[in-house]
Amino acid sequence: MHIIIIGAGDVGYHLAKALYQDHEVVIIEKDNDTIEQARGLDVQVIHGNGANIKVLKQAGVEKSGLVVAVTGHDELNIVACLAAKLLTGNGTKTIAMVSSPDYIDEPITMREKVGMNIMICPELSLAYEMYQVLSVPSAVDVQDFVGGLVKMIEFKVKEGNVLVNKLLKEIEFPQCSMISAIFRENDIIIPGGNDIIYSGDRVVMIGKEEAIQEIRKWFEVSNQSKKVLVVGGGTVGFYLIELLRKKNFDITLVEKDLKRCEMIAESLPNVMVINGDGTNVDILSDVNIPGMDAVVSVTNSDEKNLLCSLLAKQLGAIKVMARVDRTEYTQLFEMVGVDVAMSSREATVNEVLKSTLLKTGIQSITTLEGEKAEVLELTAREGSKIVKKPLKSVKFPKGAIVSTVVHGNSIIVPDGNTQIHPDDRVIVFTKLEMVSEVEELFK
Repeated sequence: MHIIIIGAGDVGYHLAKALYQDHEVVIIEKDNDTIEQARGLDVQVIHGNGANIKVLKQAGVEKSGLVVAVTGHDELNIVACLAAKLLTGNGTKTIAMVSSPDYIDEPITMREKVGMNIMICPELSLAYEMYQVLSVPSAVDVQDFVGGLVKMIEFKVKEGNVLVNKLLKEIEFPQCSMISAIFRENDIIIPGGNDIIYSGDRVVMIGKEEAIQEIRKWFEVSNQSKKVLVVGGGTVGFYLIELLRKKNFDITLVEKDLKRCEMIAESLPNVMVINGDGTNVDILSDVNIPGMDAVVSVTNSDEKNLLCSLLAKQLGAIKVMARVDRTEYTQLFEMVGVDVAMSSREATVNEVLKSTLLKTGIQSITTLEGEKAEVLELTAREGSKIVKKPLKSVKFPKGAIVSTVVHGNSIIVPDGNTQIHPDDRVIVFTKLEMVSEVEELFK
């Protein structure tokens, strides 16, 4: 596919990095410093304005299958997508990244009537992912598949947990559930029956809702008080608070900007709003950090989010979460003590990747551990290599595992004798380097 990416910042660069080996990628960027980084990839880079018709034509928009606008300017992204639609007679798919609530009020939405196939708000996507994790106190990641029929939760295994030092084959998992992966330091383990779970591991559990609820009991250490401190009242913080309020969380907000505080206090009653700096120890002490289920730092500064999280941890916070804009810092945050560090980039990257892989039946993609692994939701098709034969006879890549098969309304945790049929929805956990091999089985 010929793909045009407008904007070579953090999102655009990582999109190009993920796509250029399998597709013809062209980047359009105005900033000279950003262009230099993009030129490190094997892609064509054009210096110019992505909303300029001449520049779009130079990038080959007439033959493009996808145009993605991910600059830091909402209006430029929207105009660029509209221009691409006009130049191709609606023949190319367009995706625009926007941040302003004037344009979007949910993480991902269709906007075909106004010239865009998809509009994505990374900030709202991040807030929703944080909300899902906060809804499961012991989790470090939560994802839904097949319209919520299948749930995936990542847990951190602590000393004293019932799973520690046990062989997987000795653990009696609830029906319709399984462990898909173990993250141990920098390694990803696709587990077998003889693998052992150790303290400090992060385990990915997948299965139907009822089974996952049972598994949660292995990791819950106390009753949830539903008290959360949010530091930062920008787009992410505001939307996160709105979601938490609907589930009756008791929320305290610390925000430095007085006018923003006044607006939030007026818009969101029953939320305690404190005007101040979230890195101020006196303020953190006054809000009774040890009595909170979680402290979530979502300012626009990675440095402030890290400092606030570490201070909260020092003051006795049970769980600290932080927003990370520079995604390469995510693992660093978690190494120094942040329980959950989350970037807004993944939602945008995953949605674009899904758009380039529809031919293989991919419905959704979830990236884990900073692009080291992915969970794919695929639809099996008539004639593909994966269907109508026992899984043990399918040449499945070693770094991947079929976690769940949804046949109609039945959820199946597969074994070697399981057969996949056309139209089944299949959840596959895979190391990043095995994704293309997995795709081949579903073509």
